[in-house]
Amino acid sequence: MGMMEVMVIALIAVMLFGKNLPGVARKFGKTYREFRKGLSEFQSSVKMDEYVNDVSNDYYNDPSSSSSSASGADDWSADDYDDFEAPDVPMFEPPPSEPTVAVETPEEAD
Repeated sequence: MGMMEVMVIALIAVMLFGKNLPGVARKFGKTYREFRKGLSEFQSSVKMDEYVNDVSNDYYNDPSSSSSSASGADDWSADDYDDFEAPDVPMFEPPPSEPTVAVETPEEAD
């Protein structure tokens, strides 16, 4: 705004508000400050939402690229950390395929 425009606005303000001009200016200043504060909070929340959406879209669209670069998944394999030792116990042997039935003869029962 040029100097002439500011003078015209000031002249109109004096004509409209007169003696109440300082109070009106204070009220306008407070209202303007609250408006700017609310606008700033809104902009920061929109930016945060955009950031969260970008991060979640990156994760869900290509999880291998984000997780591998972050954790270094290409640098190791499961074989590098296979330090599990087999226990020293006998291996399980399944029972025979056909069960054997012991039949008692009457002579053995006595």
